[in-house]
Amino acid sequence: MATDRRRFLIAGSAGLLGVAAGGLRPAAAATWETVLSGSFSGYPALESAWHYRYPWGSDHNGTARMYGSASDHNHVYLEGSGVLVLKASRINWDEGTSSKDPYLPIHYHSGTLHAKQQVVVSDQFPQWEVRGEFQAPSARGTWPAFWLTGATSWPPESDILEYKGDARNWFNTYKNASGGWSSTVVNVSNPGSWHGYRAWIAKVSATDADIHYYLDGNWVGQHRAANFVNKPMWLILNLQMEGSSGSPGPSGDTYYRARNVYVGRSRA
Repeated sequence: MATDRRRFLIAGSAGLLGVAAGGLRPAAAATWETVLSGSFSGYPALESAWHYRYPWGSDHNGTARMYGSASDHNHVYLEGSGVLVLKASRINWDEGTSSKDPYLPIHYHSGTLHAKQQVVVSDQFPQWEVRGEFQAPSARGTWPAFWLTGATSWPPESDILEYKGDARNWFNTYKNASGGWSSTVVNVSNPGSWHGYRAWIAKVSATDADIHYYLDGNWVGQHRAANFVNKPMWLILNLQMEGSSGSPGPSGDTYYRARNVYVGRSRA
């Protein structure tokens, strides 16, 4: 990872040119800075870096309604040293339907977080690294994710971890320019064990970025992220259920664990 970071920083800073009185001159070399790290070391660190639930509330596109707060750790809690747990529990009463399209019936209570720090690819911050290690459920009806989505508009979207009811991870990028998805689908041996998932996002034009996706340190794909530049994005970690992952989902509790979640960026 360090090698890739140096390579992108060197390439990026070599291409950053400013206009001086006498013509073109190289701009200052980019520096690297960490913007999110160590946030699962305790509840003060967690709550200083993350908000509970989705940016838009408790519901999304599956059958899980999200619960969690500084006083409610039934579905979002810390375990051991630096491990976050999201827990989905089946309910046996009628709680109506999700308030979000496709308005599915609520079958679970679960948990999600979104980072207070937004990701914005720009001239000032042309490269970003987003990564973490996860134990992800992959049974039918389980839909864990670690993803970026537009804070002021949709798209953009980048899915760094997404399992939809089987042992394949979906690395997805929504292409703003022409619509539609770029997807790299990777079979993962035992997703419930710890694996590393990573996205390297690099500005390549005034409007576009390239996203390189990695699994366990191995490069698996590159997508062109059209019109991602200057679009603020939320980083979301959630355990959704059913929906695109099939149904019926598990009758008992489902757990999704995360550690070493990190966000860094270059400053030009």
